[in-house]
Amino acid sequence: MAPYHIRKYQESDRQQVVALFSQGILEHIPTTFRYVLKLPRTLVLLLGGPLALFLVSGSWLLALGADLTLLAALRFLVKHCFTQYVLTSLHTDMSDITKSYLSERGSCFWVAESEGQVVGTVGALPVKEPSLRKEQVELFHLSVALERRGEGIAKALVRTVLQFARDQGYSEVVLSTSLMQHSALALYHHMGFQETGQYFYNKTWALMAVTVVQFSYRLPSTQVS
Repeated sequence: MAPYHIRKYQESDRQQVVALFSQGILEHIPTTFRYVLKLPRTLVLLLGGPLALFLVSGSWLLALGADLTLLAALRFLVKHCFTQYVLTSLHTDMSDITKSYLSERGSCFWVAESEGQVVGTVGALPVKEPSLRKEQVELFHLSVALERRGEGIAKALVRTVLQFARDQGYSEVVLSTSLMQHSALALYHHMGFQETGQYFYNKTWALMAVTVVQFSYRLPSTQVS
């Protein structure tokens, strides 16, 4: 594979960064849909609903139509959740990456570049809690192009954030990722991050039983002699 290097974000990267971020989120739709289909509540709905309809109407065709409608509705629900997350990000911190990540000390956004193409991204911002802003920095938008995975780019991007946090005097790096992002979960565990909690992004995600997993990485304390 072609070599890559990690550098700070530039405005000329925006189109590629947004595309990579969006693709990295939306690719989890099929996996999440299969996960939701296996939930006990979903099985009861898909089996019990059409069966009850058949017992009332006596029509297998009507029952089959109801089942297909439920499947389509579930697929739409899953797709809507991921699409809304992307849109929300593109209207908040990702709307102006330079302003959000590069305008103040203690925050940054990096890209992994290879042969003029952005193949990876990651950002870092102080946490929103005022009392913790000088202690904790949050990792955002870790993403690697599908065709460049398995080369250690994601690990290198995370290490970039960890080194940045050390240099900026932070004591902890925190992040949140979806339960469906299996490779990301494995990466963070492998690199020494510790799970600190789980929560639901909103009521719709709770309905699908998809949690957000929180991680923390404690940095060794440094003393200036």
